[in-house]
Amino acid sequence: MELSERVASFASSVGALTYRRIEELVSGRPAELYEASMHLVRAGGKRLRPLLVVLSSRMYGLSPEVSSWAAAAVEILHNFTLVHDDIIDRDDFRRGVPTVHKVWGEGLAIVAGDLLFAKSYEALLKLLDYGVSHERVASAIRELTWAAVTVAEGQAMDILFVSRERVAVEEYIEMVRKKTAGLFKSSILIGSIIAGAPEEDLVKLSEFATDVGIAFQIRDDELGLVADEKVLGKPKYSDLREGKKTLLVLYALERADERQRRKILSSLGRPGATREELEEVAKTIAELGALEYSNKLAEEFVRRGIEALYSTNPRDPDSREMLKELAYYVTRRLY
Repeated sequence: MELSERVASFASSVGALTYRRIEELVSGRPAELYEASMHLVRAGGKRLRPLLVVLSSRMYGLSPEVSSWAAAAVEILHNFTLVHDDIIDRDDFRRGVPTVHKVWGEGLAIVAGDLLFAKSYEALLKLLDYGVSHERVASAIRELTWAAVTVAEGQAMDILFVSRERVAVEEYIEMVRKKTAGLFKSSILIGSIIAGAPEEDLVKLSEFATDVGIAFQIRDDELGLVADEKVLGKPKYSDLREGKKTLLVLYALERADERQRRKILSSLGRPGATREELEEVAKTIAELGALEYSNKLAEEFVRRGIEALYSTNPRDPDSREMLKELAYYVTRRLY
């Protein structure tokens, strides 16, 4: 499915407003540091997390003019994680452009990530200038801190899984719940917290965002196996070359015969694996039914998430409708 014209237009306006907020915050000297910090922001991206913030705020009556500062906070934090992730994974491209460390070197890239981390908190403090109460801003800061810690835990799990021969599907789901869905959850909660949503709705919105975030990562793993590089914005099969224990890999290894298992493991996590070897691994994984399994699991997470979303009682049901459409859009099957 494609986004409706109405939601696409709203998303575009939120993305532009969020970008202006970030540009206002992330500027200074030395110029090279701030250029490096803005590099991935300027490259684009989905601006999905800011949209979650603004829509969840709008559900409870807060305007995008105000909530866009919180939207900027989560997008800045997200870009901080990407800068450091690319260093860890030795990725050369992100969003179709060279990664920060490839342009400015690892040292400056690390510092640029650190700067973005600090600026995410400065963005939240801007809410005080717009009349958001100290109590709500403190709660939003607490939630952003939870996200930063949780994403770090998930990233550590992802790194540690590479060296392990066996990883359970349940462990993968927990890793994704932290590394990807954690910031989805905090984006929704920060938006609804600063708008004064009731506690019972915060619980349901947390369930919605977590389930959709897990489904989103499952889809991202699928794209890494089958999508064109123009869609990915980075080299195809990079997850296989890096030895990532994605849901697809775990399912395939569990069901492979000895020959298939050897084929997968011979190239998984081997930097020197050729494109042809990785294509053979991807073909084997698909033949073992991994894509069908991951699709079914993603669909179940989306179903549960939407069910939780519709158990809320918003002041603006139209924003909830847009959140539902967005959830289906970002978790749609693209192959």
